Amino acid sequence: MTLVPRVVLSAPSSGHGTGALALGLLAALADRGLDVSGWKVGPDQVDAAYLGLAAGRPGRNLDPRLVGPERVAPLFAHGAADADVALVQGSMGLYDSVAGRPESESTAAVAVALRSPVVLVVDVAAMGQSVAALVHGFRAYDEQLWLGGVILNRVASPRHEAMLREALDDVGVPVYGALRRHELPPVLPARRHGTALVVQGDAEALRAVRRLGEAVAATVDLDRLLGLARSAPALTVQPWSPAPADDPPTGERPVIALAGGPGGSYSHPETAELLRAAGAEVVTVDPLRDEALPAGTRGLVVGGGLPETYADRLSANRRLCIAVAELARTGRPVIAEGAGLLWLARELDGLPMCGVLDAVGTSRDGLVIGYREATAATDSVVARAGAAVVGHKQHAAVLTPRAGERAAWSWAGGAPEGFVWRGVHASQLVPHWAAYPEIAARLVAAAAAPAEAPA
Repeated sequence: MTLVPRVVLSAPSSGHGTGALALGLLAALADRGLDVSGWKVGPDQVDAAYLGLAAGRPGRNLDPRLVGPERVAPLFAHGAADADVALVQGSMGLYDSVAGRPESESTAAVAVALRSPVVLVVDVAAMGQSVAALVHGFRAYDEQLWLGGVILNRVASPRHEAMLREALDDVGVPVYGALRRHELPPVLPARRHGTALVVQGDAEALRAVRRLGEAVAATVDLDRLLGLARSAPALTVQPWSPAPADDPPTGERPVIALAGGPGGSYSHPETAELLRAAGAEVVTVDPLRDEALPAGTRGLVVGGGLPETYADRLSANRRLCIAVAELARTGRPVIAEGAGLLWLARELDGLPMCGVLDAVGTSRDGLVIGYREATAATDSVVARAGAAVVGHKQHAAVLTPRAGERAAWSWAGGAPEGFVWRGVHASQLVPHWAAYPEIAARLVAAAAAPAEAPA
């Protein structure tokens, strides 16, 4: 049983200010001395990273598509353990699902799984009394959902606010705060930086989060909101655990380098937890600053949060590129997800990379984005051939060729993708390791094995 005060923050659709408000709420609550935990519904590692920055503890993703609906509540119970309050930031509209599965994959479905109240953020800039009809409709749409109240955003004036509050009072919906236009300033760094500024511990990112916290503390009734969060009932689920089901590993703990920085890693937080539970000593390596791998490194993981827009800095770090290439050449396990695949290529947009893979990357306009139900095309450090996973892709740059002689994955409607070479598994597909703990076990076993003779 897990008793963590919690609230889910959502909206009628994208664009209502949920992201900025979630960051401001976490920062404001943390400033009160509370131990807060931040979560993001869906695969967006950037939002999760900033939620972690605001909370002061790792931000995490809750994605029913990536981990399975049955793992949502256990993962939450694990990651929010001992927190004074947890805040879950929704994705898109409350009842929306990218894959058309709102009954299991929407923010509403996550809220029901967590037995959590929902606070709806509503942009009321062009709305009057109709706000009551809108909110009442969202409350009545799903009888399992607990809509605990609203926060009004972009209110025009005191008179406008009074009108909105009166309309919502008529339908019995509490208002926890009202923010005027421009009170949630667009202070966050551009998304092209991805998770890098958080991972690097950038002062600009921290200042932006603090400003949002100050704005929210001045406009939202935090005490009433905490009261709502504390009314959430206990979660009667067994928390997820990274520990293996069989006997814990003994003997040597091989050093696994995890790409990241002082503010965290480019992987989901559960990745490091799984690696440690599988018997590894996890040490951070910064692809943008460190010129060498950690002493004794016997494996490397480059997570999907590494931004591909940092190609110039990755390329400029020639010493680390050479060290990574040597690690791969000796057969040590290297798992590269997302932009990590591009880093291992021969070059990206004319800039030399690590040269592990005989492929060239090129940036294009627009994004390739979406979930893939993939099958392992080759035995590798990640999976046995034929194993099925669900992963997420989001990238602008593409590789030529798309796959090596031994491809990483195949899926319906697409050509084989990714590269398997010696101990290397590189792909732009990003699975969530909590759903596939065997990845960590396979990686640690490969790292503990004797090195291959160089090719």
